[in-house]
Amino acid sequence: MRLARIETGDGVVAGEYEDGVVQRDGDEYVVGEDGRLAPPCDPSAVYCIGRNYAETLDQKGYERPEQPTFFIKPPASVIPHEAPIPYPAFSEEVTYAGELVAVIDERCHDLTPTEAEDVVRGFTIMNDVDALDQPGLTSRKAFDGSGPLGPWLETDVDPRNLDMYTEIDGERRQEANTELMLWGPYELISFLSERFTFRPGDAIAFGSPGNPGTIEPGDEVEIWYEGIGTLRNTVE
Repeated sequence: MRLARIETGDGVVAGEYEDGVVQRDGDEYVVGEDGRLAPPCDPSAVYCIGRNYAETLDQKGYERPEQPTFFIKPPASVIPHEAPIPYPAFSEEVTYAGELVAVIDERCHDLTPTEAEDVVRGFTIMNDVDALDQPGLTSRKAFDGSGPLGPWLETDVDPRNLDMYTEIDGERRQEANTELMLWGPYELISFLSERFTFRPGDAIAFGSPGNPGTIEPGDEVEIWYEGIGTLRNTVE
């Protein structure tokens, strides 16, 4: 099942999504007519795992970390599917990263990997936009618009063996499978839950395979994950 949120004139409405229509309590909202898709969740934080693919470590010359590395994007970083990505005026080297994301369904803390499976509402996609020439992860990754998220949540998918790709203006730039992660999704949720109390709607991004290039104003970025769909945004 797919769950989506649509931004209408009366506020954001969440419901089941099918063929461009969000349904809730017998009412139907047509995307593009009644409003545009909102981010599929309203997180208090986006927890982002880094260095989780061997390809990324090899590309950047990193050693394999002994435990997962992570950083946090704030709510202000989140923009929806098809919203423009604002190219930051303070950077001249901006990159993309197509990442699988889990959305938490309940307040929880200190989970085992098995328990983690039971607290996930569904899975979606994020573009981890990075101002690579800035100092420190927060200044690089936590600015407004640096977390395109969407288009919806897929509730019936196994995150451990999904093909993915990223295309820039139709050119394939990333291609991988989530089985190549160094740590699996539920391991990572468990790891982070030892340190943070999750709240409903919080998002956890599991890292990106090798990232071979930058983006520029005018570029269209499409990130596809098997069983979920395509997140699409244009850089402005």
